[in-house]
Amino acid sequence: MRAKQDTAWHSRGVEDVLEALEVSDKGLGTEDVKARLERYGPNRLPPPERAGPLKRFLLQFHNVLIYILIAAAVGTAFLQHWVDTGVILGVVLINAVIGFIQEGKAEQALDAIRSMLSPKALVLRDGERHTVPAEDLVPGDIVFLQAGDKVPADLRLLRVHNMRIDEAVLTGESVAVDKQADPVDEDADLGDRASMAFSGTLVAYGQARGVVVGTGAETQIGRISTMLGEVEQLTTPLLRDIAVFGRWLSVAIVLLAGFTFVFGYWFRDYDILETFLAAVSLAVAAIPEGLPAIMTITLAIGVQRMAARNAIIRRLPAVETLGSVTTICSDKTGTLTRNEMTVKSIVTAEDVFEVGGVGYEPHGGFSRDGQDLEPDEHPVLSEALRGILLCNDAEVRQRDGEWRLEGDPTEGALVTAALKGGLDHKETNELYPRDDVIPFESSYKFMATLHHHHEGNHSFVYLKGAPERVLAVCDRERTVDGDREIDNDRWQQQMDEIAAKGQRLLALAVNDVEADKRTLEFPDIEDGGLTMVALCGIIDPPRDEAIESVAECQSAGIVVKMITGDHGVTARAIADNLGIDTAGGVLTGHELEKISDEEMKQTVREVDVFARATPEHKLRLVKAIQANGHVVAMTGDGVNDAPALKRADVGVAMGIKGTEASKEAAEMVLADDNFASIAHAVEEGRTVYDNLRKAILFLLPTNGGQAFTIVAAILLGLTLPLTPVQVLWVNMVTAVTLALALAFEPTEPGVMERPPRPPETPILSGFLIWRVAFVSALLVAGTFGHFLWMEQQGVAVEIARTAAINTLVMGQLFYLFNSRYILEPVFNRAGLFGSRAVLIAIGVLIVLQGLFTYAPPVQFLFGTAALGLEEWGRILAFGVALFVLVELEKAFLKWREVGADR
Repeated sequence: MRAKQDTAWHSRGVEDVLEALEVSDKGLGTEDVKARLERYGPNRLPPPERAGPLKRFLLQFHNVLIYILIAAAVGTAFLQHWVDTGVILGVVLINAVIGFIQEGKAEQALDAIRSMLSPKALVLRDGERHTVPAEDLVPGDIVFLQAGDKVPADLRLLRVHNMRIDEAVLTGESVAVDKQADPVDEDADLGDRASMAFSGTLVAYGQARGVVVGTGAETQIGRISTMLGEVEQLTTPLLRDIAVFGRWLSVAIVLLAGFTFVFGYWFRDYDILETFLAAVSLAVAAIPEGLPAIMTITLAIGVQRMAARNAIIRRLPAVETLGSVTTICSDKTGTLTRNEMTVKSIVTAEDVFEVGGVGYEPHGGFSRDGQDLEPDEHPVLSEALRGILLCNDAEVRQRDGEWRLEGDPTEGALVTAALKGGLDHKETNELYPRDDVIPFESSYKFMATLHHHHEGNHSFVYLKGAPERVLAVCDRERTVDGDREIDNDRWQQQMDEIAAKGQRLLALAVNDVEADKRTLEFPDIEDGGLTMVALCGIIDPPRDEAIESVAECQSAGIVVKMITGDHGVTARAIADNLGIDTAGGVLTGHELEKISDEEMKQTVREVDVFARATPEHKLRLVKAIQANGHVVAMTGDGVNDAPALKRADVGVAMGIKGTEASKEAAEMVLADDNFASIAHAVEEGRTVYDNLRKAILFLLPTNGGQAFTIVAAILLGLTLPLTPVQVLWVNMVTAVTLALALAFEPTEPGVMERPPRPPETPILSGFLIWRVAFVSALLVAGTFGHFLWMEQQGVAVEIARTAAINTLVMGQLFYLFNSRYILEPVFNRAGLFGSRAVLIAIGVLIVLQGLFTYAPPVQFLFGTAALGLEEWGRILAFGVALFVLVELEKAFLKWREVGADR
């Protein structure tokens, strides 16, 4: 038995296929399924290849700043300063371990989404129907399909009834494809293999039975997913900024250390060993060792926050990129809308009724001209609701507190409308039993059912279908006072008005027949004489939360564009409801194909709604928007969306309806396929960027204060206030405790009311450079000044150095409060006590500095000595002074900013 892609199943007859797969018309037996599952493996796409643990760990050292630290460790080892060497290498190792642990958490979250979102399949096994997880399917399983199903594996169709499948995720074909059981030519293109149903595609109409011929990676979509599995590594503005910053900083450090060594040895007559240690101390002091770890942890915290809001981040840097998004290109169905068809209008010969509520939950009422009403008081409306419930094969049931549809979405919307009208599905069908049916066929565009009254003596036919088809067989219309001659012009006017609202139309007609009639034939419909009852307007309504999120994004300066495969009229109606700008019109895919790439750049500036768009159009649109200097987030769910998802700055895949290939191409996966989750992710992205700036703004003055304290000592020919290991202690303790606390800072008020950050904005702006220089100067003055004053008092160098280090640390501790708000004042209850993480970090730091100062083993390791109350008094005074000076600087800058605005 073979079940491979290279077998031309589409060209083989049904009996030949069943024989080759060794399966009967009763399906596989339990033992067969077990054996085949072991042979072929689960029906799921294999995850992409990932770097092994050793490679991932070694990559943590691939950083120019880490290289400088390693070089410093080698230098101290050469001089046999083993304590210094051990501490420097320990810092490098700790940083690598933190990065290694944090990396990959997002991939684990995506794996959980893969498992959680596995679809179900209805199969025939041992002659009985069973619903099983799709991943348990094996070649030879017989699967039943109906409208609304996602095809769970590659199937050779055995029996087909009016089957049409949307294969856009696989072929890019924008129109659903008609299917058949008869074989096709062996050389047929993928899109022409009408006898096949491919994994991941969506059943648009009809019913079918097929046999599984390919699972997992052996499916067509699996093959494409494998090819697209290795996507390009994301480069974000943050990574580019940090890379540039790292290169400039490393060059500056090497030059400054070299100058210090030369100046100290040639002009200050330092011993060469002492001069080398001073240069090493300077290099170690200037390097923000904790920055890579703080960046990783800040991004990882953002990932966890976003996951709690249904946005699964696959690559950590994408968290920050979200914060600078300027344009969001969103699909419509299921993202901006509920993907649950809803009846919004019912039109009779005399009235227009509005239907409340959304989705398949039967909550909502009926109104006319804004006035609520009871359907029982309107006989024609009541009959319309009864008719759309009886002439229907769908069911809407409540399970586990949720209302769920079984059947076609459009029919489900009609059932829900009837339930809103107080009808009971079971009771209505028992009172008016169905005797016969003409199922819906796309060729004649209607469905008809024959019923008789269980307690009466009459029978009738309900006809439901395309309005033009139903009107063609009607010569009467139903009114409160009885039937009258049909007014086709009025019905056409109503059809035009409902269609202009983006609603899809279905018409309902009725015909009384002989009481003993029990069969229904086409002449019963085609011969005419039916009575028109009602028109139903149906739409997939916008999500309430999507309306709010679109408004929130627009207030944040983000342009929201809608790209959908739906019709232009529907797209415009939904866009208007959502608040997306339609002043520039709605452009269709057909029109997009006629314009050049240069014209497209101008078009995307003016148009925000695109309809009948294929995945290829999405790629062109993303390129055109980026060409205008925008940072683009784009949603997609198909294999053919993968190029556009890669091209976008942030590709967003759908977690529920998205293919594995789209998830692999994307940086973010929406667990709920909801646009609101994108808006939430943008908000978190801005928070992450703010917190990264705060952490950098906190760390760099620390390094600047230490480095220039050493430079000042060399220039003045004095004893070094800090040794290399003491510098590393300060760097790591403040980074691990104080700087890490800033990663947990909550979202600042108004974060979604300011415009996006321009992509070219450097992470170190002129203002940040000033703040770093200002605080560095204060730290140098306090640290070096305290050290000099104590040396002049004749105290031992160990005590002077311990006082200098604690002065530096205490200055950073008070500066941490300043850093919580970059420009806003922090001298208030929220600023001083509003962050639990900050208070915990300060407590931990006080304990560590206590050990550093008073614990004998630590004193031996770092060369420190105990301090008295007098020294601590001066240290605390300096910390308070620094806090006050930075708050005054904030107030001055804020005052100048307000003055400039005036």
